[in-house]
Amino acid sequence: MQPQFSVRVTVRSYEIDSLGHVNHAVYHQYGEHARSEHLLAAGYTLPAQQASQTGVVMLESRIRYLRELTFGEEVEITSDIEFGTGKAFRIEHLIRRADGENAAEISCVFGLLDTAARRLVREPKERLATLLERPELIGLDQPKVLD
Repeated sequence: MQPQFSVRVTVRSYEIDSLGHVNHAVYHQYGEHARSEHLLAAGYTLPAQQASQTGVVMLESRIRYLRELTFGEEVEITSDIEFGTGKAFRIEHLIRRADGENAAEISCVFGLLDTAARRLVREPKERLATLLERPELIGLDQPKVLD
């Protein structure tokens, strides 16, 4: 199955730890970068967030380290958003080295926060579908507009 979205980054010198490979926390930053770019491409910009009084908040994050990454390597980070029922949704990331080896798997649970009420939105899938310019980029259909 094709990922919904992916970005590429090159490992920078300041991301390397004393062992000569990418520091563990940087893998999480790579996932955050992919998520941010994915939602931005769909149209969930900062002005859109502010106007709708919503924000995506992380509820849980888990990472599985598979291969080390070193300075100068180019990596691809995929981003797949999965909605179920209820207040939470999942975003899965795969960090892949240029040689095709998987370096890490990141699995996160998110909610959509109503920033005025300071509560999670009950159905984030439906709410995001109405807010995004390109909801299909996160696996959602355009909402139907009634005449």
